[in-house]
Amino acid sequence: MARFSLARSRIGRGTFALLAGALLLGGTATATAAPKPPGQPVIGQPDRDFRGCARIENSLKPLADWPKVKSQVEKNPRDERRIAQMLAGMTLAEKIGQMTQPEIAAITPDEVKQYAIGSVLNGGGSWPGKDKHATQASWLAAADAYWQASVSTRTKIPVIWGIDAVHGNNNVYGATVFPHNIGLGAAHDPCLVRDIAGATARQIRATGQDWAFSPTLAVVRDDRWGRTYEGFSEDPRITRAYGYEAINGLQDGATRRIGEDGVIATAKHFIGDGGTAKGQDQGVNPSTEAEMINIHGQGYYGALAAGTQTVMVSFNSWTNADAGINEGKLHGSDKALNQILKNKMGFDGLVVSDWNGIGQVTGCTNASCPQAINAGIDVIMVPADWKAFITNTTAQVQSGQIPMARIDDAVTRILRVKLRAGLFDAPKPSAREHADSPAALQDRRLARDAVRDSQVLLKNNNKVLPLSPRSKVLVVGKSADSLQNQTGGWTLTWQGTGNTNADFPNGTSILGGLRENLGAANVTFDEKGTVDPKGFDAVIAVIGETPYAEGNGDLTRKTLEAAKLYPEDLAVLDKVSGKGTPVVTVYVGGRPLYMNKEINRSDAFVAAWLPGTEGAGVADKLVRGWNNRGGYSGTLPYSWPKSACQSPLNPGTADYDPQFALGYGLRDWQNKPIGKLDETSFPGTNCASPGGGGNATEDLELFNRQDIAPYKGFIGSAENWGGTEIGPDGTASHAEINVVQSDVNVQQDGLKATWTGTGPAQIYLQNTGGPSDLRGYPNADGALEFDTIVHAAPANRTVLSVHCVYPCFTEVNATKLFTDLAGAGKSTVKIPLACFANGMDFENVNTPFLVYTDGGFSASFANVRWVPKGAKDPDAKSCSDLT
Repeated sequence: MARFSLARSRIGRGTFALLAGALLLGGTATATAAPKPPGQPVIGQPDRDFRGCARIENSLKPLADWPKVKSQVEKNPRDERRIAQMLAGMTLAEKIGQMTQPEIAAITPDEVKQYAIGSVLNGGGSWPGKDKHATQASWLAAADAYWQASVSTRTKIPVIWGIDAVHGNNNVYGATVFPHNIGLGAAHDPCLVRDIAGATARQIRATGQDWAFSPTLAVVRDDRWGRTYEGFSEDPRITRAYGYEAINGLQDGATRRIGEDGVIATAKHFIGDGGTAKGQDQGVNPSTEAEMINIHGQGYYGALAAGTQTVMVSFNSWTNADAGINEGKLHGSDKALNQILKNKMGFDGLVVSDWNGIGQVTGCTNASCPQAINAGIDVIMVPADWKAFITNTTAQVQSGQIPMARIDDAVTRILRVKLRAGLFDAPKPSAREHADSPAALQDRRLARDAVRDSQVLLKNNNKVLPLSPRSKVLVVGKSADSLQNQTGGWTLTWQGTGNTNADFPNGTSILGGLRENLGAANVTFDEKGTVDPKGFDAVIAVIGETPYAEGNGDLTRKTLEAAKLYPEDLAVLDKVSGKGTPVVTVYVGGRPLYMNKEINRSDAFVAAWLPGTEGAGVADKLVRGWNNRGGYSGTLPYSWPKSACQSPLNPGTADYDPQFALGYGLRDWQNKPIGKLDETSFPGTNCASPGGGGNATEDLELFNRQDIAPYKGFIGSAENWGGTEIGPDGTASHAEINVVQSDVNVQQDGLKATWTGTGPAQIYLQNTGGPSDLRGYPNADGALEFDTIVHAAPANRTVLSVHCVYPCFTEVNATKLFTDLAGAGKSTVKIPLACFANGMDFENVNTPFLVYTDGGFSASFANVRWVPKGAKDPDAKSCSDLT
């Protein structure tokens, strides 16, 4: 069997400094000024370094058009004849079944057989039997059952199972979890990426899946995005080289067939997910076409050249009115998928949608979207609504809305990928290479090596690091002994929350690594920092972010200031700094933050990012010895901000002024002291005024997948009119009302409130810290807006209310509104704030959203916000309808 060598030689610091200073096609790209080359550009295999891996180029030649990408996986005429023969014998039902991808919690093996389903998936936090600690045997039993069902159909076409294995097989209990992509970007080592991708493929095979939904190839422009850590770098040169090697590793260097150690890889999310305005997840990318080509396309050029077999569509929109671009949601974009990806770039694999992504296309629902299929999506991820999708798509083909030729093209691509993956000749999953091998789930040596390489030393005054192996240290901070924090999102659970150290039986925390390196007797742990640091050789503070995934991690209008986001960290540092003992701070988190206060209180400061389960790799660099492997070598894959609201921050822009530039990183031996940094804070927790006496210009988000600070969700009833907070798991319950998480636009983005009819009750969003001056929103013709699905119409009078500290409030009658929406699917409600003006003090608003009734009622609420000018929208409600 093939296994890539783990012996790697890193690019030298001088070389990388040259790379970081070279042309970055960031802010104002000069691609449009370049002379147009004769004919379409062509991109083939990358130049290699002396180890045989894709080289990170000094610069990328500006492209005037989308390139033709020559894949190392070429079409096989024998495969094509076999595909045509299979396709000719298939019924419409069998073809649509191949295009349909349900979630394992919503489909049985018998249904896979009945509907001739072509693929299944498990989402983040989904496991066989809903068991977080499911064994390898359980995963394989489920994989065998689905496989057996598929090969028992008339066509005998094997099903494939896709999984979000984004930093190792991270859904599986006991698997080694590698650093998230941001850390790998800091290592600037394409061979490391190849090795980790190869190890991940073996982990996936160990539990019976065929298809990895990775790598993410976003070139991140605004670090407020909640998926920043999924991007390798803001530098498209790194993303292009890494995209090539990530696919190579996952697909075992496929040329005609994916190797026996490999799985099907996915380049995602096409295209521009890292370039949305304000870093809003699933938001609008305002790039010109030249910027899309030269910035956001780069990772795909590498991935397609390596032969990626699948591409996943992005949730974002692509709109730039000045450039004449109005593609809307990319799930419905013929230009992006058919014209660019398939035709111009020459991609011949399959295009898969994201989770219920078709439902975001204008005029579509989660169960019906001919526009998305016609735009070029081949496999449609419909986790729960797959039966309705099959019914609707069948009718749309029969009516001519979807041409039969488009269905045949989609199924041709699906069969091509399955043939290239060798699935028609493969035994059941449990009989394949690496299946049920405990060793295949583990690669702790590689993970520890990756952690060592991925850290960046930002400050090392007086050469505090590395510490003597005979040091006696005091360890403080919430993340020192938290495998949940150091593994981050997309780990066992979707958000990475709800985990404990016990959920990682093969992992080591950073504290555990220090005990290993220094001896347990020389390490004292006090999370809150109450122990006097006197008498210790050093204090090691491990601080940073707590887990999040996707939009739940968006900062949008929030400050980048860590002291505002995580005040407990600064409090710990205040207790131990300035006491005569050197303080070494290790930052664990998914993006650069404004941390001048924390850096000032530290003699040394290390960015460890999200290192995964091998926290010992962090400890190795802190302590002198053979494990140190030559000290720190990582450099920043993202620019580090100098102020609290400095985002976006990318080289090439006129206002580029970072605290630490892209490519910065100290070595242990460098004598480069960092003086006291400016600690100026932006007033409040947001980087934009929430309103005031003028006109508001930005949305005031109240709830977007989660509470948006300073607002929190509550339920109230006779059981507790003071309010019971809705927990981070989206649940709360009284006898009169209960709340659970629900899907409105995307996975678990809403709160489903059900009034039982046993008494009056309410759900509301409130700033418990006190009222805010929100006059700017009614001044700007604002509206209270939210997305909703009404599951059961209200039985009694139901009101929407805004409170200016009870008993100051006003309300509108929403009974007819919600009654009319019952059974209508997702709707967006827009209520002019002027409707609440009677008796309302907008200068003192503490509860900007409240729904109250005393009868039976059930509805889901998502994306709750106040929107300037929303009252002027044609679909805004009239106040006369709400009396």
